[in-house]
Amino acid sequence: MNQEERTFQIEGMTCAACSTRIEKGLKRMNGMEHASVNLAIEQATVKFNSDTIKWEDVVHKVEQLGYQIPKMTYELQIEGMTCAACATRIEKGLTRLKGVEHASVNLATETAHIESSGASLDDIVGKVDSLGYKAYKKQAGSDQEQSPINRSAQQLKTTFIISAVLSFPLLWAMVSHFSFTSWIWLPEFLMNPWVQMVLAAPVQFIIGWRFYRGAWKALRNNSANMDVLVSLGTTSAYVYSVYLAWQWQTGVLHHAEMYFETSAVLITLILLGKWFEASAKGRSSQAIRALMGLRAKTATVIRDGVDLEVPVEQVKVGELLRVRPGDKVPVDGEVVTGTSTIDESMLTGESIPVDKQQGDQVYGATINAHGALVIRATQVGSGTALAQIVRIVEEAQGSKAPIQRVADRISAIFVPIVVGLAVLTFVISYFMLEPEQFGTALERMIAVLVIACPCALGLATPTSIMAGTGRSAEFGILFRGGEHLETAYRVNTIVLDKTGTVTEGQPALTDFVTVESFDEMFVKRMVLAAERRSEHPLAKAIVEGLQPHVEAEEPERFQAIPGHGIEAFIEGHEVLIGTRRLLAKHNIDYRSVETDMQKMEQQGKSAMLIAVDGQFAGIVAAADRVKPTSKAAIARLHAQGLQVVMLTGDNERTAAAIAKEIGVDQVFAEVLPEQKAQHVRQFQQEGRIVGMVGDGINDAPALALADIGFAIGTGTDVAMETAGVTLMRGDLHGIADAMDMSRRTMRNIKQNLFWALFYNSVGIPVAALGLLAPWLAGAAMAFSSVSVVLNALRLQRVKL
Repeated sequence: MNQEERTFQIEGMTCAACSTRIEKGLKRMNGMEHASVNLAIEQATVKFNSDTIKWEDVVHKVEQLGYQIPKMTYELQIEGMTCAACATRIEKGLTRLKGVEHASVNLATETAHIESSGASLDDIVGKVDSLGYKAYKKQAGSDQEQSPINRSAQQLKTTFIISAVLSFPLLWAMVSHFSFTSWIWLPEFLMNPWVQMVLAAPVQFIIGWRFYRGAWKALRNNSANMDVLVSLGTTSAYVYSVYLAWQWQTGVLHHAEMYFETSAVLITLILLGKWFEASAKGRSSQAIRALMGLRAKTATVIRDGVDLEVPVEQVKVGELLRVRPGDKVPVDGEVVTGTSTIDESMLTGESIPVDKQQGDQVYGATINAHGALVIRATQVGSGTALAQIVRIVEEAQGSKAPIQRVADRISAIFVPIVVGLAVLTFVISYFMLEPEQFGTALERMIAVLVIACPCALGLATPTSIMAGTGRSAEFGILFRGGEHLETAYRVNTIVLDKTGTVTEGQPALTDFVTVESFDEMFVKRMVLAAERRSEHPLAKAIVEGLQPHVEAEEPERFQAIPGHGIEAFIEGHEVLIGTRRLLAKHNIDYRSVETDMQKMEQQGKSAMLIAVDGQFAGIVAAADRVKPTSKAAIARLHAQGLQVVMLTGDNERTAAAIAKEIGVDQVFAEVLPEQKAQHVRQFQQEGRIVGMVGDGINDAPALALADIGFAIGTGTDVAMETAGVTLMRGDLHGIADAMDMSRRTMRNIKQNLFWALFYNSVGIPVAALGLLAPWLAGAAMAFSSVSVVLNALRLQRVKL
């Protein structure tokens, strides 16, 4: 009988009766030997017969009882991977682990993202260890200079230097054998096979032990990777050379052509390539280092009326801080006193400073230009905007784009195929092309083994994703993952919410008209009282416009009617403010002002009808200014071949006026919040690939439904969390920039994949025909990986 024991969290318990109910429910399962639930820590432990019960059955039972086993997300650093086959093997091994629902391993960042509904961190780390690698929990925002990639680069540099020193005499001896280099002086003792063997042995078995260890772990897990290829090739050359040396020593051979230099130089060149590759991969994460370097180290906190300079980590939410001219803002906060301009380019990519005064938000790591400010801390540590940006960029750089599946599928079967081709090359060469020329056949086999390493293929996609997302972040464009980066360039329809996206989102009162039968101040008082309770942007404009001139009481009753307006009961009067549909619903006649209303709407104003106690009372109008950049940004989107659609709750005339001003292709007016998602769905049903742009809570469903959502960074957290791309700059140029970066990155990925596949397609036949010496094959293999990473790094120099 196979027993399994698991400990896991349970969400939704409120009292002891809940834990008792879960315990009883689990114990009733056939095959369940033990079940205990701890309410205090919301944790359960079960022991069951895994032949009878599967873990999925336990999860289903808990859900059936009305509770949840939360999914846990782990970010792990992985050490020991050498090629794409390693990443694929870890992914497969983790996916097979009970309780793991998803696993994604990134070779370039040497990280793993795991989603688990039952497997603990210890289970996951243990599984990775059993596969032959080292795993530990990744620390978000950790010191990039001390990252495993940078440490690995330093270790590889040291190892390469030692290997090069030992291999140089062997290379010297090899070069002197060529007719065109025979003039080079060579010490006679270097021609001694035993001297060559002594020089090659440390390289082969001490420095090269990393390849043997990796190959053994791979083979033990019924897999194969680059280490297998290198170990097979170099060991064959070394062992055959030892055999020839023995034959020479015993007099069977009067002159032996040794291959010690083949094994030693191969290992040295591979280490050189790995060192260059690790250094380049370290540079590809410089976006994170740059962001982390922006943080202020200290803050001036006002405590008991005294200015104290403290480490920024010691600042608490609610504390007052002094920010002097030229200082970095230490944390996110709200201006309490003072005026200044703030350089927010590190957040938005926009170089023009932003004016700040009392009540405005400021963000950590931005630079105070000239005025002195006192701010109240609202977010510190991991809650700051900078910390959120770092987290998003780290997640994006560690994610996989769907296109990487191509490379993963090839890498999974590549090494066994190459070993088969290498053996076939040896057989054909030894028995058919050049019979009984063992050395020649061996060289061809080694060349095939070495040149076919799938490293370049595994690095093609993740290095481009790292560079592309990092560079995008510098422009204030935050992609939440590789899949969003890949989707963006395929979008053919952009859907824009109007308020706060196309427009400033800060309208102003423009008109207030009352009919003769009502006193103007009375109507204004009713409107002010009602609109104070509304959260609509137009309500804020009306309140700000009326408040200096009118005093009003709080309404006794208030109701917002989405897409129609508001209804309130004030000082014994029933007040309606809203659209034609709202008044028509209450059978109130407003036809006498229809002409005036249409004129306002044609001017781009949002006009609302007012009724008091069932009688039409007047019109109030406000206008939301179009952002100065909207028209030019939409022209850029058109130039990229995109169709641009605008959705708005405004009436048709107002919507048409704004649409004409900015040049959109299609406009939908009087759209209720819940209808935005319906329009997105309709476009998708027409075969369009839709990008939705919004900034508010009511945009979240449409952002989630769209093929990709773009959240304006000046909007709400809900919109930013729902969208695949966040535009920190707050204007529509960010969309065109995001599309441009997506296209450039995908083009870069396709270039990498093409050259990686082309290189192997050409290199293997050339090596099999004996046209490539093993050491040249090793050099080509090493630098193919470096060339892929360097091509990806070109994205870090993109200018938009």
